[in-house]
Amino acid sequence: MIPVFEASEGFARRLDERDPLARFRSRFSIPERGGEPVLYFNGNSLGLMPKAARERVVQELDDWASLAVNAHFEGKTPWFSYHEIFRESGARLVGAVPGEVVMMNGLTVNLHLMMATFYRPDGRRRKILIEDGAFPSDTYAAQSQLRVHGLDPVDALIRVAPREGEALLRTEDLIARIEREGDEIAVVVLPGVQYYTGQWLDMPAITAAAHAQGCVAGWDLAHAAGNVPLSLHDWDVDFAVWCSYKYLNAGPGAVAGCFVHERHGRDLSRPRLGGWWGNDPATRFRMDQERDFKPRAGADGWQLSNPPILSLAPLRSSLDLFDEAGMESLRRKSVVLTGYLEWLLRERAGSRFEVISPKDADARGCQLSLRFVHRADETLRALESAGVVADYRPPDVVRVAPVPLYNTFHEVWRAVESIR
Repeated sequence: MIPVFEASEGFARRLDERDPLARFRSRFSIPERGGEPVLYFNGNSLGLMPKAARERVVQELDDWASLAVNAHFEGKTPWFSYHEIFRESGARLVGAVPGEVVMMNGLTVNLHLMMATFYRPDGRRRKILIEDGAFPSDTYAAQSQLRVHGLDPVDALIRVAPREGEALLRTEDLIARIEREGDEIAVVVLPGVQYYTGQWLDMPAITAAAHAQGCVAGWDLAHAAGNVPLSLHDWDVDFAVWCSYKYLNAGPGAVAGCFVHERHGRDLSRPRLGGWWGNDPATRFRMDQERDFKPRAGADGWQLSNPPILSLAPLRSSLDLFDEAGMESLRRKSVVLTGYLEWLLRERAGSRFEVISPKDADARGCQLSLRFVHRADETLRALESAGVVADYRPPDVVRVAPVPLYNTFHEVWRAVESIR
């Protein structure tokens, strides 16, 4: 339940005193400027470093130094099976069952791997549906997949956009487009949370609409994983991909995640791009004695190369915190924290901008996107000089993301005072 807000500094401090998740802030390294912690609201671009990440990385360096190749089996956390430690925590993070999630590669690499399996143009069904304002990498991936199959993206890429004069996608418009052109659509690829506006799409309804038309439903969860509760297995999502350097706080360029529904993971005959780490581990090291690729069941069967241990170690530290806090508890705080930010902005500083993120808390993550009437870039520079770290998206939007794991209500109050 969202409380009745007040504009005083004392009210913000009282909210922090009552916050059951307040203890998690001390487990992150907060950047400083002039000896004071900055007000960091840019976790939607790069999350802060969990302090435990340093120890985890150093442990792997120590095992490398003292054991070398033997650390694959004799290290404190053996490298050979290191990726398997995320089977449970990764599944809990996105509402999957163990075996449906694997941490590997980068987001766009994983999207290409999923498309290699699930985009199978056949007859009339040869188009890909994406949003017109998709993150550029998703658009490039879809375009290149079409070209690989000899298709022209101008004809075979369906772009869905908000209505004229609106900033948000309407669920009914998305479903109507899928129903209208469904017999020509092979794959639907949409964002769980839209990166520019922070809109959380109705994933179960859109997935069901795609399936009703015989389409594959895939999701980019770059801004959803670690931000909003997900139930990918129960929603019957076919595949999903995400990065882990934003809300998942695993560091720059960190190892990404991939979900494949178990009904697909059990089907070992599904075509895919093969690599030795996706092979059955029982025969992985038989080398030339095993000439044919035999994929492991589950999402693991889409792996290509052995996992990068030094990049996985920070992710392990972060997911420990998510497990301890719990996504439901984080979501409860996020709704209040973001709601408080929105209320303060409208009450104290609302004349120079409009909030283009959804007003309904159930239709957004923790990000608010502010469209400034004048000089958004100058506003951001002024905020930075005041110690507020946010994010500018040309031509006129500043994104502010209060993250429940480490941001406080008092920080929100101070940030709004700076904007005002």
